[in-house]
Amino acid sequence: MKNRIFILDTNVLMHDPTAIFRFEEHAVYLPMVVLEELDAGKKGMSEVARNVRQVSRFIDELMQGIDSRCIDQGVPLPVTSKSGKAGRLFFQTQLLPEEPLPSTLAGNKPDNSILSLAIALQKAEPRCEVTLVSKDINLRIKAHVLSIKTEDYTNDKVLDDVDLLYTGESVLNADFWETHSKALSAWQEQGRTYYTVTGDDVAHWYPNQFVYNAEAQDKNDKFEAIVRKIEGNQATIELARNFTESRHSVWGITARNREQNFALNLLMDPEVDFVSLLGTAGTGKTLLALAAGLAQTLDQQRYREIIVTRVTIPVGEDIGFLPGTEEEKMTPWMGALMDNLEVLNPTQGGEWGRAATADLLNTRIKIRSLNFMRGRTFLKSYIILDEAQNLTSKQMKTFITRAGPGTKIICLGNIAQIDTPYLSETTSGLTYVVDRFKNWQHSGHITLQRGERSRLADFASQVL
Repeated sequence: MKNRIFILDTNVLMHDPTAIFRFEEHAVYLPMVVLEELDAGKKGMSEVARNVRQVSRFIDELMQGIDSRCIDQGVPLPVTSKSGKAGRLFFQTQLLPEEPLPSTLAGNKPDNSILSLAIALQKAEPRCEVTLVSKDINLRIKAHVLSIKTEDYTNDKVLDDVDLLYTGESVLNADFWETHSKALSAWQEQGRTYYTVTGDDVAHWYPNQFVYNAEAQDKNDKFEAIVRKIEGNQATIELARNFTESRHSVWGITARNREQNFALNLLMDPEVDFVSLLGTAGTGKTLLALAAGLAQTLDQQRYREIIVTRVTIPVGEDIGFLPGTEEEKMTPWMGALMDNLEVLNPTQGGEWGRAATADLLNTRIKIRSLNFMRGRTFLKSYIILDEAQNLTSKQMKTFITRAGPGTKIICLGNIAQIDTPYLSETTSGLTYVVDRFKNWQHSGHITLQRGERSRLADFASQVL
């Protein structure tokens, strides 16, 4: 097998500062123009600037004790692969002969300089396979046209295909109870019904996953349960609470379909500290999360306050500077919150009634910006993160680790509507936490399937 040389584009390092360690025993090559772009991007407090500074620190640590006369032989990288082999980090230490590019490509552009370098490196190292790694689709297209082998940076992919993402529910086979009846036991405890089920398929369940009977014709035959404990091929499941009935409503809201009922079970469960809800527009993510938060904060006194935040990425052109305090700056981004509060609190009594309700909610509902989350700790809070699909895995970790004792975090999002550059459905921070938290007994996830906003919204989501 040929030795491989990976040329890294600047955006790869800006996206993942640990990228230089992700190529196992192969050589990693950094063009001088990439180092120049990293130097230009190091200033500021943005996530990209922090990543650039981290890359610089990594490279500085690697070069400690390396003789400058041996730089052209490569800097040894630490062993990170199971094979026990380590690669080397190479820098552009000399001017390679400039390869002629098509006249339509300006030679002074950084991207075109990298393309020219890749062609020259191919000729200088004929025994090696040179690959350009970039998150820039247009650069990869130009590389393909020039017969340069190129790849996207995929090490940060959580899954190969988004269809493999955990949905939080599983359908029981039609003969499930017949095949598992021999090792089945049932009991009641504190008004709740539990079952112990044993079987090979049980081993593939996850904590707080929902299992249900899809073929039940009669409402009385419907079976919906939540997995509470798994030990090998034995699972303890609990009958799910039925939030579709008005007598079990949450702040006046009832579940309109199976997935919404599952979501309310997770949102109202004090033993579940982290909940993620995926779904398209109109499936009720924000409404359900807010209703559960109000019920547990104002009625049950389980939490001190509700904190709502989201990523401030505009859909269209940015409207520019916003005056006021942190909460006032975030107000334009919280239209969904205000819309749902109007549904949950239809006020009576004219202006006075609306003002009284607003004052009550403002004392318990706080709007915060993600930009100021570092170093904070939230105690006994109910935190809702909206539009979570726009966070990277690193940003998601920074956010979730802010949780203090008694805090519950709700992540809402639609991975089909990602606005952040260089993020995709398989690399989003929301996809990352759904996959990493599915084995933890204090977390739960559900993918909402059906829109309940209006017949117009449902039809638009299907045909547009």
